[in-house]
Amino acid sequence: MPLNPSPHGSVRSSVELNERIRGLWLRASGRLSAEQRREYEQLVTEWAQAVRAEMVKAA
Repeated sequence: MPLNPSPHGSVRSSVELNERIRGLWLRASGRLSAEQRREYEQLVTEWAQAVRAEMVKAA
């Protein structure tokens, strides 16, 4: 599965990013703080990029 670089230089797959997004929502009990909202937005953006990269590679 293609991997996507995170802002910290590591590489994460869409699967890992999805797990992080789900975990964030679980920890927040469905209500994100401003800081959590920023993290969520970054994770979703990174997840979308990873999914696109995976679709391109599959094609």
